[in-house]
Amino acid sequence: MLEQSLLERLQAIVGEKHARDDMEARVAHSYDGTPMLQSLPDGVVYPETTEQVSEIMKLLTKHRVPVVTRGSGSNLCGGTVPLQGGVVLVMHRMNRILEVDLDNLTATVQPGLITQTFTDHVESLGLFYPPDPSSMKISTIGGNISENSGGLRGLKYGTTKDYVLGLEAVLASGEIIRTGGKLVKDVAGYDLTKLLVGSEGTLAIVTEATLKLVPPPAAKKTMLAMYRDLQGAARTVSRIIESRIIPATLEILDNPTIRVVDDFAKLGLPRDMEAILLIEQDGEPEVVERDMEAIRAVCLAERADRVEVAETREHAERLIAARRSAFTALARLRPTTILEDATVPRSRIADMVRRIGEIAAKHGVNIATFGHAGDGNLHPTATTDARDAEEVHRVEEAFAEIFEAAISMGGTITGEHGVGVVKAPYLEWKVGESGMAVMEAIKAAFDPLGLLNPGKMFAKDRRKRVVIQHG
Repeated sequence: MLEQSLLERLQAIVGEKHARDDMEARVAHSYDGTPMLQSLPDGVVYPETTEQVSEIMKLLTKHRVPVVTRGSGSNLCGGTVPLQGGVVLVMHRMNRILEVDLDNLTATVQPGLITQTFTDHVESLGLFYPPDPSSMKISTIGGNISENSGGLRGLKYGTTKDYVLGLEAVLASGEIIRTGGKLVKDVAGYDLTKLLVGSEGTLAIVTEATLKLVPPPAAKKTMLAMYRDLQGAARTVSRIIESRIIPATLEILDNPTIRVVDDFAKLGLPRDMEAILLIEQDGEPEVVERDMEAIRAVCLAERADRVEVAETREHAERLIAARRSAFTALARLRPTTILEDATVPRSRIADMVRRIGEIAAKHGVNIATFGHAGDGNLHPTATTDARDAEEVHRVEEAFAEIFEAAISMGGTITGEHGVGVVKAPYLEWKVGESGMAVMEAIKAAFDPLGLLNPGKMFAKDRRKRVVIQHG
């Protein structure tokens, strides 16, 4: 709990009911979407304005109180768990669309805005905001910015960082900074906007964002390609890209994922297939038709068992919704579900899918694989039971080898989920000792007392590289 005098001063800033240290509030904000991880904060504060955030930070910095900024808590790397107690700053009251600028094709929003709410509003105006994390019905724009969230459309349209033009943010000191703006070009000094995107709340607290909007595609088609050979599906991904076709969506589901998704979504998917590719293309009608015919030819050349195009927009949307439900469907199998996101160059998808299967078999664990195959971002997902410590240890060792395999193929330990606390021991594997030193210096410049989301990204104990026996 907070000291009574500190709680009262926080309540003076935000209102009595918006600063709490009762057990209900503390427990509710002691965990996020990450399994097997929980830590109680000392208090919870719900600001409504940038000025309130600034005053809160001045007060908490003076008292050396750690601060964790939180949206909906859908984070999967422990990024919003208050490991060192302190205050959780919940941004849901700052949830307004401040402006949609039709002249500049931008929107200015607050961080607590739900992603789906924003995209629905933008589309009602005849515009398009492409980033589409699978959690978009509950995740917030601020959370998306903190993690540089991706999504199903990342292959063609990019990720959150490609749509953030400017930010308003509060530093640990309480100072307010503004970066970027409604500009197509801006090279005035270091790119602080891009630095803050993906910084996971460790550098500053985002209180406002200016986002780029684009015209919506005129047409869209969705295809399912079904394979009895997992490697054939993976090879298809590479062949499509080699053909100079960039689909809007290019997703892969392996057999375990197909089965649980079909149980969950009741789509009548072929449960005897080893893999399904979900492919969507958008753009001008004639381009969509041409690309989908070319993609069909590639699928058949790689021995797809069946290739089907959704007959209606409703059917296509059901297929996309089913893919978005993969994690939820897998989570029904066993008490604990661990979703990861090892990423490789898309030319190595086939190799990575095979290695994940080999590693899972080696450790005797259940790992289903799905993900954004077109941009190399795979989601190997282990179903296990947190009460079985020995099995959980085997799962952890399997994921360590999966991360090592991804790096050895020119990939990375995380494509969109972030580092948080879960991936922190592995970060040096990716960036090296010198890279860690640079990142730590940046952290110290922004947050010299280490109060913003402490314990995240920079692990006390860095994990040694594992040696993988290939074969």
